[in-house]
Amino acid sequence: MIKFPRGFLWGAATSAYQVEGGNSASDWWLWEKVTGHRQSGAACDHYRLYEQDFDLARGLCHNAHRLSVEWSRIEPREGRFSRKELKHYLDVILALKARNIEPMVTLHHFTNPLWFSRSGRWEKNSSVKRFLRYCEEVVGTLAKHVHYWITINEPTVYISHGYILGVWPPQAQSYLKAVRVEENLAEAHIRAYRLIHRIYGKQNLPHPAVSIAQNVTAFAPCRPLLKDRLAAAFRHKWYNLAFLERAAREKTLDFIGLNYYSRQLVHLSGSGPANFVFDVCKKNHHPVKRNSLGWDIYPKGLYDILMDIKRYRLPVIITENGICTSDDALRWEYIRGHLKSVHRAVSGGVNVKGYLYWSLLDNFEWDKGFRPRFGLIGVDYRTQKRRIRKSAEEFASVCSSGILK
Repeated sequence: MIKFPRGFLWGAATSAYQVEGGNSASDWWLWEKVTGHRQSGAACDHYRLYEQDFDLARGLCHNAHRLSVEWSRIEPREGRFSRKELKHYLDVILALKARNIEPMVTLHHFTNPLWFSRSGRWEKNSSVKRFLRYCEEVVGTLAKHVHYWITINEPTVYISHGYILGVWPPQAQSYLKAVRVEENLAEAHIRAYRLIHRIYGKQNLPHPAVSIAQNVTAFAPCRPLLKDRLAAAFRHKWYNLAFLERAAREKTLDFIGLNYYSRQLVHLSGSGPANFVFDVCKKNHHPVKRNSLGWDIYPKGLYDILMDIKRYRLPVIITENGICTSDDALRWEYIRGHLKSVHRAVSGGVNVKGYLYWSLLDNFEWDKGFRPRFGLIGVDYRTQKRRIRKSAEEFASVCSSGILK
């Protein structure tokens, strides 16, 4: 029997674009149409059904929920903010509070307004000022009811998928642009952190807790070759830690938001820069279970990373951890294994404050469409009916008692 600390945050996460539906002023919406990718359409219709979904979360004993607000709804034209949409998100936050669920609000979760994309996205230095203007409107509206903020979700994923691999908009495949975007995202976080704290000061509110949600992966060499070991070490330093290091140096993290899913075994097949950064083992000679996207299930990786970031001496919240699978028994095995790793890290002195599963609902999984099923709650996309999975009930017993049996 494993007991978690008193006051632990238990719940799940979502992002606006992936669950709301109808975000037609977003760059992703246009990209889906232009490229012929599966369209998000109505998604889970969470924009309309959020109260029903929060009732389900409360029934599953969740006391925290991470969500994002959709920039393209709030500022559909540059400098013109929709009071209707700001009121909508205030209603969403109040609906969580009414159910005694602590909200954690993400300001940027991959998507941008069309006007922002057409004016150069994050490649332009002016992007930082535009993002801050949006943050000021949102935070000013919601501050009284929100303690936890995530400025930017998975900045390294946004950079690698959009500007190096080129599989997400804007499909740039330019290292020069990637460096520029990384610098602007880092500056945006630093300045947004300070802005949020200033707003709370002006409103005479208690200090907020502000962070990023950093995606981390357990990188390990596939072979005992020096080149594989060096590449794995580099990826850990750049992909997992570089953004955190910058924010920590600037003292702009009140906690560390950590998104962990899987392990990658590094196996270089060439000598170019892309090989060094992205090559992985493509053989099935490692005995490990995988999710429906082929990602390794490796709970120990979460423990190892938590112990590594202990040196920052900051509280940690697992802001995403989840599995896409049609095997719900495997889903609970995944959650249980990762909770054991979290508890082991807590016992090792890491100040972990909460665990949020990805995701509350099955959702639109970016370029993968609707096929991956991550949700504690299944969604029939044709009828929008919800179905609580057995794994959700198993997790609920941990959420209610703080004990993993």
